[in-house]
Amino acid sequence: MRVIVCDDDAVVVSSLAIVLGAQPDIEVAGTASSGDEAVRLVAELAPDIALLDIQMPGTDGLTAAERILAAPNPPRVVFLTTFSDDEYIVRALALGAAGYLIKQDVAGVAPALRAVAAGQSVLEGEVLERAVSLKSTTPGKPDMGSLFPQLTEREREVVALIAEGLDNREVADAAYMGEGTVRNHISSILAKLHLRNRTQIAIAYWRALR
Repeated sequence: MRVIVCDDDAVVVSSLAIVLGAQPDIEVAGTASSGDEAVRLVAELAPDIALLDIQMPGTDGLTAAERILAAPNPPRVVFLTTFSDDEYIVRALALGAAGYLIKQDVAGVAPALRAVAAGQSVLEGEVLERAVSLKSTTPGKPDMGSLFPQLTEREREVVALIAEGLDNREVADAAYMGEGTVRNHISSILAKLHLRNRTQIAIAYWRALR
């Protein structure tokens, strides 16, 4: 896969370029230090993935991502940032970001990019927890019927529980159903919503609330 890396910290860019460039299946096609540069590189190089920082001088990563994703045949966008603020998470998910990673372990970036290249969405645990916590600040109870009209009432219930971070056993306990039934509901949800995994179900839920 071909990747561009954009961060205003030259040390971060250099480290990522070295680590990712050492992977046999990853080519660092270009690097940038601003959102404007990232937009230009995407147009020139047509990478598969744009790895962007969020806070940068001038055009920030979120604004750059919006411009990148609005273009024809855009790459998948992954944010790698020190910021896990609610506003950033919601905006990133609403824009259609395929990943939101916290700058903690550079070595974990390559596996995350492989997952994104395979069509998955990647949220680190801390970010998913933050996204789940947004439920408490959302006024009123969301109308799941209007959010996911193609799902049955029980399937919508499972979606909401998954979005809260519950595993299959916990969903089964909370919804008073067997784990096998939960797995069947999840398979049906994935098929109806054209998703690949539980993380994408959670992301779909939080995007739908916007």
